[in-house]
This record gives sequence, C-alpha cells and structure tokens, in this order.
Amino acid sequence: MEAPKVKKTWKQVDGVLLLDKPVGLSSNDALQKARRLFSAAKGGHTGTLDPLASGLLPLCFGEATKFSADLLDADKTYEAELKLGVTTDSGDAEGQVIATATVDVAEAAILAVLPRFTGPIEQVPPMHSALKRDGRPLYELARQGIEVERAARAVTIHALEVLDFAGDVLRIRVRCSKGTYIRVLAADIGQALGCGAHLTALRRTVVADLDLMHAVTLAEIEALDEVDRMKRLAPVDALLQSLPVLTLEGEAAARFRHGNPVNLPEGLSGKIRIYEAGRLIGVGEPGREGRLWPKRLVQLAN
Repeated sequence: MEAPKVKKTWKQVDGVLLLDKPVGLSSNDALQKARRLFSAAKGGHTGTLDPLASGLLPLCFGEATKFSADLLDADKTYEAELKLGVTTDSGDAEGQVIATATVDVAEAAILAVLPRFTGPIEQVPPMHSALKRDGRPLYELARQGIEVERAARAVTIHALEVLDFAGDVLRIRVRCSKGTYIRVLAADIGQALGCGAHLTALRRTVVADLDLMHAVTLAEIEALDEVDRMKRLAPVDALLQSLPVLTLEGEAAARFRHGNPVNLPEGLSGKIRIYEAGRLIGVGEPGREGRLWPKRLVQLAN
C-alpha cells in the first residue's frame, strides 16, 4: 500500500540566500528548489539569470522580498567566454550558425578594440530576448523567423578586461549597468575584430555589493541540516548595504513602525535604512515637510 504523501509545512523565513545557480536551471526553478529546502512561505529573486548562465543569484525570503526590486537597477559583473570566428543568430551557443570566418587575431588587436565598448554605449536588444512587441515576447517571433526593428538602448560598460585568450577562445570580465546584454556585446566585439563571435559561457560574479565568493550551491544547501541551512542566510538588510543608517528609539521608533513620519537628521538624504535596538524596521525617504517618511516596513520573525 502506497504511503500517504506528507503535506509540506511552510514557515516564515526572513533573509537572503546568495545562490550559485547552475547552468541549465531557470531563475524561477532555482528559487522554488531553494524555497522548498528552507520551507519558506514566501520567496522571490532579484532579477533573472538566463538558464545558460551560472553564478550569483540573490534569493529573497519573507520580509527580504520587499527589497528584491532594489537590485534590479544594480550594476553587475560577469565573466564571459566568447568563441571567435562563429556568428549565431541569437548571439549565443543556442542559436543557429549564420556565418563563419578564419580567426587571425592577436591579443593586441583585442586590447585595441575593447575601449570602443567601455563607457556609455548603445545596444540593439536581440530578437532572442524576453522584451515584448504588441504583447508577445521577441523570442517567440524569432522562433517563427520573424524579425522586427528594435530601438537601441543606452547602457554603460564600467570596466572591460581580458582574462584569457587562446586560439579562438576569448574570456573577458564585464562590469556593467542594468539592461546590458552580454551576448550582444560578444557579437559586437566579434564584428569589430572582423571575424564574428558568439557567447559560449557566462557566469555572474557580482550584483551590487554582493559577491559570488559568499554564495552556496543547491547541493551544498541540501546536504545541511535545518539549523546549518539557516546559518547560510544573510540578514534582510544584506540588500541595503549601500544605504545610510539611522537608528530610532522610543516614541520616534514607534511612530515610524506605525507608518508616521519622524524628524530627518541633517546630512541624510535619499533612501535610508532604519533600525531600532539593532533590528531593521524599514526603509524611509525624505518627503513633504522635510521629514522622513516610511517607504517600506518590515516585521521580522523572532
């Protein structure tokens, strides 16, 4: 007789998991696997990482989900591998080969080309992307052989360096603004070198102030017991480290926690993370009457 299925018990879990996502898994699949391991009632991620890419995927549980959108605009760093001499219609290894060329490129030529792509640049989004036209993702049109005009977008490449170059394989590190397509960058570099190129591997190493060196894999989390798993969670304010800090006490803290404004100290501006007795209670922003108004409040589990 088949044993009855045990119903999953969910609980409030508050924190941030720095996950080293493997190749082949979508960001949502990775989130759901991690969420089940922690029995977290609520979870979200801070922006997708393509299934073909690996690396840092910050996952938010519980009250941390209130700040997940803040990382969408953050700068990111990637390590990318390009294959020179082969151009694909998608700009990566999943696409169809549309051109090949002999690779006769010296590293000096690569170093001479890269500055063209450093600083503010414009990119034309690829057809194989999730951007929508008339409500339909562009990748659906691309699969039907339909190509539509796309407007160029402004992005910023803060730093671009060669990690390794051998034969027809080039490895680079890219620190860039939100909205940058690394496979478009790979194709553009290949075009500038005169031989074409496409992206064969991509690994994200940094998101804002969060670094891959502190990340864990799903397998590592699965091997831990519940107590040790919880130790691998960063606190909710791990996503807020770039914001200035204000500590409130007594009546001021109570007012803020109940959604009321408090006095704004001189010298503080923009978003501010607010603490009471060492615990995060929310994020505030200067508003009308020159006071500090609650923007997001958190209620952390004890």
